[in-house]
Amino acid sequence: MTEQQLPSWADPSVSPASLDAQGVSRRGLLHRAGLFGAAFALGSAATPAFASASPAHQKGFGGEDPRLAYLVGDHHVHSVYSHDAKYTFSQQAQAAARYGLDWMVFNEHSNFGHAHYGAALEHQEILKARAENPRQLIFQGLEWYIPAAEHCTIFAAPGPHEVDLLTQFELAYDGKLLGYTDGAPDNANTARNEAHAVKAIQWLAEQRRTGYVDDVLVLANHPLRLGIDSPHEMRNWRDAAPEIMIGMEGAPGAQGAAIPGWRGATSIRGEYENKPSANSFTGYPTDAYLTYGGFDWATATVGGLWDSMLAEGRLFSITTNSDNHRTVFDTWKNGDWQPGQNFDNTGKLPDPVDTDTPQPGSDFWPGEFSRTHVGVTRYGYRAVMAGLRAGRVWLDHGHLLDGLDVRLKRDCDFGRGVTLGGRLRVRKGEKITLYVTVTTASRANPQGILPQLAHVDVIRGAVRGPVADRDSWQAPDTKVVETRDVSGRTGTYTLRIPLTAGDESFYVRLRGSDGNRHGAGYLGAAVDPHGPIAHEPGNGDPWADTWFYSNPVFVDVQR
Repeated sequence: MTEQQLPSWADPSVSPASLDAQGVSRRGLLHRAGLFGAAFALGSAATPAFASASPAHQKGFGGEDPRLAYLVGDHHVHSVYSHDAKYTFSQQAQAAARYGLDWMVFNEHSNFGHAHYGAALEHQEILKARAENPRQLIFQGLEWYIPAAEHCTIFAAPGPHEVDLLTQFELAYDGKLLGYTDGAPDNANTARNEAHAVKAIQWLAEQRRTGYVDDVLVLANHPLRLGIDSPHEMRNWRDAAPEIMIGMEGAPGAQGAAIPGWRGATSIRGEYENKPSANSFTGYPTDAYLTYGGFDWATATVGGLWDSMLAEGRLFSITTNSDNHRTVFDTWKNGDWQPGQNFDNTGKLPDPVDTDTPQPGSDFWPGEFSRTHVGVTRYGYRAVMAGLRAGRVWLDHGHLLDGLDVRLKRDCDFGRGVTLGGRLRVRKGEKITLYVTVTTASRANPQGILPQLAHVDVIRGAVRGPVADRDSWQAPDTKVVETRDVSGRTGTYTLRIPLTAGDESFYVRLRGSDGNRHGAGYLGAAVDPHGPIAHEPGNGDPWADTWFYSNPVFVDVQR
């Protein structure tokens, strides 16, 4: 593979005059991180080991983290190599570059045509694109139909076996290809199906452990869309191999589904338009099948499913992405098949045709609306995967922010503290401070709106260890503990939020929005006084209701 080059905004040989406003802003953030130029190309010597460490194995107090730059990406993009999408590989890659993405994952749907033909064909396009544009990080992935559950993104680091890994996995472990989906007439064995999903994740982890591939990651997609990803299944996947099964989509794609007057009066952001079925987890309320400020109920509910997993003291990351199949207001349609051809015998849809008339669709282009920001010490494929594994992740919709840097420090220390995904070790009763550095949007977003952040919420939850009931979806001791009004503030500024370590370990995470739509959270105003709320069906303009979320920082209280 061609040697990777820095993106333009990080390359000293590229004049600042040739960058747009956001590129200039990102270069400024890189300078402040001390990683500009060669420092970013070669990486930081301060990079820690990224395997999850148990607090019991950590000694001393405080914590260390490297200087970070944040790369913007999308792990859920489809092309003509998925049976239900329509864009060429190059159309998607060009759109990602146009909207400022540094990295992206093509995770095509599992299908016999894909396994036998499409994956290899797409791999050749990816190799060519990597060589022709070494500034863009393009991963090949797979959207796995999880036995007994929903979908997952799976992607590997570039290498000689990346496509072989995916196709071997697809044929041996995909729920749709095997018929291992709950409710199938001849394969309704839920226990068997769930066990096969665990075996699948363990197999992937073994390929990484033995060096068949350098790295591989797994993320659950749109977890509450159908309500069939039960809490115990999600815990089982995580526990099977926490070094690769790192999290879930905090917000799904299809964010344009409920633009007023577009798809219909019942449309919901994310296409979360389902009701409980016979295969759904019975412990979820009917409100779990909606999105809130565009975010999945599992993430948007303070004290809900995501918090119940974090309250066990183990990192479980969230992301957001486009899940792009068909872009809103786009004029392209699928091309026509040649006689005798179909997806099963080609693995690739015919190239699309421009009609000059808007076609049905719910999605935005990669990077146009949904963005996942990953903290890295250098530019490259493995750096992105290491940052995701370490949990150095925050997300935004509508280009709400240019930058976010989070540090949690003991007041008695002069070091950098720890950042998102990290663990700070403190004494009982010790004073600590959360430093939240915000860089506001420097330019209008693709909708022509200059986003303005209105508030930052600090959410705190107690860490109580593994739950007795693995189907629990509530963390009763998690709530919003502080809200900072930042209306009208622009540029780069730092919020300093004092915290005190009590008797037990805890975590903190952040959330904020443009302030346009909020109300009492699902578990009540005492838990979340102004959280995201569900929109009226058919009336969910995503650009008018934008949020950011961050991963947690853990505080381990040592007695």
